[in-house]
Amino acid sequence: MIEVDHLSKRYGPFTAVDDVSFRVESGQILGFLGPNGAGKTTTMRIITGYMPATSGKATVAGYDVFEQPLEAKRRTGYLPETPPLYPDMTVREYLTFVAKIKGVRTHVKDRVNEVMKRTWVADMADRHCAKLSKGYKQRVGLAQAIIHNPDVLVLDEPTAGLDPKQIIETRQLIRELAGTHTIVLSTHILPEVSQTCQRVVIINKGRVVAVDSPENLTQRMQGAATVFVQSDGPAMDVQSALQNVSGVTRVVPSEPKGDVASFEVDTEKGADLRRELAAAIVTRGWGLLELRSMRMSLEDIFLSVITDEASEPVAAAPVEEEVTHA
Repeated sequence: MIEVDHLSKRYGPFTAVDDVSFRVESGQILGFLGPNGAGKTTTMRIITGYMPATSGKATVAGYDVFEQPLEAKRRTGYLPETPPLYPDMTVREYLTFVAKIKGVRTHVKDRVNEVMKRTWVADMADRHCAKLSKGYKQRVGLAQAIIHNPDVLVLDEPTAGLDPKQIIETRQLIRELAGTHTIVLSTHILPEVSQTCQRVVIINKGRVVAVDSPENLTQRMQGAATVFVQSDGPAMDVQSALQNVSGVTRVVPSEPKGDVASFEVDTEKGADLRRELAAAIVTRGWGLLELRSMRMSLEDIFLSVITDEASEPVAAAPVEEEVTHA
């Protein structure tokens, strides 16, 4: 478990991290998002003990990062933006060295082989780190982060430099690590967060502006539900029929394409009117070509919260049935 409480980092008059607070439960994957210069990397360096804070508190696996740094670091695996490789060592030599300095005392060879296989670098075991491609360096960096089987993983851009197949494999590995590890994942790839993380923190100008699950953020930011409808019926008649469905608040036509009419239909919050909208078209003998819910993407939400500087931070909605892992 990770708990960050009113964390701040200042460099003279410049504030890089400003009163940041969030919590990650055991076994959870937290996505940490923000534009360049928002304070993400600074926050992660403080959590991992690589940098002191000006004020505030950070706790990792029950240990205070500032008062019990050695205990906290023993339980933390960290992949920084640039993997900390030794260029003159082979991959096997490097991971063996890292395993020993991180406290792996028994079956070191077996552990190194297991981690190399899990991160898909076993075929490069005897190649020097200096001669690895960027993608392999990234995966060796991930291997060193998990070599000592830490309670907490802090991953800064873990899929940077990987090809599409490797990205999918790495995302799957991160999901597999959740449950036995608590993970903080910093990334600029927004689909990665929606596909991997159970919770999201969005930071901008050093301050937290949103904390919630991707689904809840989408629901709360969007407000009313919107449905996309496409039909080959007469455009004006279809629009009128959709507007008359109970619970519809607005029907906005899109640019027609030939004989096909398209509409964005806003409905009352919480209402699922897809059946009623479909019936309004097919019972009149028109063809229903497409009907689907439209949701704000995580990218839309991200842009919304970081550009609305006048808004208050979007705090997490209370969750009554949230399960806390032991």
